[in-house]
Amino acid sequence: MIQRPGSDEYAAFYAGYIGRVPGGANLMDLLAGQAGELRELLDSTSEAHASTRPAPKEWSIKEVVGHLCDTERVFAYRALRIARADQTPLAGFDQDEYVGATNFNNRPLAELIEEFRFQRQANVLCFKALTDSETARLGTASGNPVSVRALLYMLAGHVIHHIVSLKTDYKIRG
Repeated sequence: MIQRPGSDEYAAFYAGYIGRVPGGANLMDLLAGQAGELRELLDSTSEAHASTRPAPKEWSIKEVVGHLCDTERVFAYRALRIARADQTPLAGFDQDEYVGATNFNNRPLAELIEEFRFQRQANVLCFKALTDSETARLGTASGNPVSVRALLYMLAGHVIHHIVSLKTDYKIRG
């Protein structure tokens, strides 16, 4: 079981994501189940609805899922590099610039969800093999110290954050 990271293992900005992970949760089981939860939630969402922004500066549902894919790649890459004892400082990324640099709305929602599912499945296979010492390793990302286990908790909490947002802000009922 991967121990919850201490507050000195990540930047304060990420506390909200890490705090969303239920205490006592088996992190790998939680990570493994999130793609299915996302698919079930969005299963009856039409392409037209998924491509519509609820407000001018808000993302569409497809953009939210595309953002989940982008963030999955970035955080997993960071976790892998740090787990492998690479001490090279890792750059940050601007989520709004990433979403703005492509057109997720031109892609089928089911394809975006499937992309996320495959990424997550590969990441779970990779990260469940990590030892306690590997998950405790610290590196630097976005100019801040971060541990592998903090990144894994961030991955889970980030998806929880967006699932809650899809249910409350986007009124998706699944």
